[in-house]
Amino acid sequence: MSGRFIAFEGGEGAGKSTQAQLLAEALRARGLEVDVTREPGGTAGAEAIRTLLLDPPGTGWGAQAEALLFAAARADHVARRIKPALASGTWVICDRFVDSSRAYQGGAGKLGDDAITSLHKFGSGGLRPDLTILLEVDEARLARRLAARDGTQSDAIGGRSEEYHRSVADAFRSLASHEPDQFAVVDGNGEPNDVHTRILGAIAGLLKERN
Repeated sequence: MSGRFIAFEGGEGAGKSTQAQLLAEALRARGLEVDVTREPGGTAGAEAIRTLLLDPPGTGWGAQAEALLFAAARADHVARRIKPALASGTWVICDRFVDSSRAYQGGAGKLGDDAITSLHKFGSGGLRPDLTILLEVDEARLARRLAARDGTQSDAIGGRSEEYHRSVADAFRSLASHEPDQFAVVDGNGEPNDVHTRILGAIAGLLKERN
């Protein structure tokens, strides 16, 4: 039996990494093999590209170059880690996947959804998660989390303007509203364990399929 693929999406500081780890622990407690990974990253090649993206040389990348780098990192990640894990029956939990590119580069970066999905089809065969969990958190809470996490030091993408990040949030909401079968929108406000309980409810269908 092949594994299941769950991606966490949302803006900076939404709690994706924390919730990915909590979900992995819960699934392992049910006897499942779980691989937690991230984008950009997850393989040696993709991690090298991550450094180029988040700490870019010179004046940084233009929108098209940035989208191509994300697509290249994802292609390596899918081919070398995600697909083999799924084929072995492992559940894969990924902190960001293609919908981040759709929201950040396609939406806020104004490249358009067609450009991003075409790159994804070419580089990664159009692979989609079985479920994408979109964590939504109010702006004031996000600001507090980011201040506690990063202080005044943000990476090249996280440090962009508030307007840019609002555009990202709007793009995520639009994707989720147009693809309700793909997305589970989860309230990310509150204590981590409370959010985790909501997420377990959102993936109940996948767990039933396993049984």
